[in-house]
Amino acid sequence: MVDKIIGGKGYGPLDGLNRGGKAAAGKPTAGAGATDRVDFSSALQSASKAQATSQTQQSARAEKLQALKAQIDNGTYRPDLEKVAASLLPFMLKES
Repeated sequence: MVDKIIGGKGYGPLDGLNRGGKAAAGKPTAGAGATDRVDFSSALQSASKAQATSQTQQSARAEKLQALKAQIDNGTYRPDLEKVAASLLPFMLKES
């Protein structure tokens, strides 16, 4: 049973429910053939898509790391020295 306290009047039904737990008269109820339905918000759907994308990116990153580790072990890894220098330049200029 769901009740709430009403001002100085004591207890009363909550949201149109009577003491038996049935909907109060005058309020429309669902039809006899109605089925339950759940709608998820677009935020939840977006979060689900982001999680799936994240998992895909993590597996792709793991594969790339495995390939790089294999190249390092074989001695065939050759980094792009211009990219390395370009990424180090901002740090070197910041310190001076």
